[in-house]
Amino acid sequence: MSIERERSYGGVVVRDAEVLVIAPAGRLEVTTLPKGGANPGESEQQTALREVREETGVTARVLERLGVVEYWYRRGGLRVFKTVGYYLCDYVSGDTADHDDEVDEARWLPLEAARTELSYPGERLIIERALSKHHGDR
Repeated sequence: MSIERERSYGGVVVRDAEVLVIAPAGRLEVTTLPKGGANPGESEQQTALREVREETGVTARVLERLGVVEYWYRRGGLRVFKTVGYYLCDYVSGDTADHDDEVDEARWLPLEAARTELSYPGERLIIERALSKHHGDR
């Protein structure tokens, strides 16, 4: 079986004591963080902010890098090793109703609830890092 490597970048957007999450199109049972692949010439931070804007309707500002999540998945006959770099971001403006068609729902979730409600273990670890840096003033 062939192996492919994939890199994505995402944002953990915090507003007060909430974090921005999405349900990908056709997968309302999944709660995840916005993320996606880079366009040519984009930096990691630019990619994370663009993906947040497209998938959630929200404009954000990068505060700092939170870390990386790595996992395997299958796409067709390929095994894909995916690496996702996450950035802690501050909410600037926007409305979650303004998301693109890759997402069925974008919503604010209490940060504490994200510890258990996010669908993927790696993202729950990223939320733990965000919680350790969050001081309630964002």
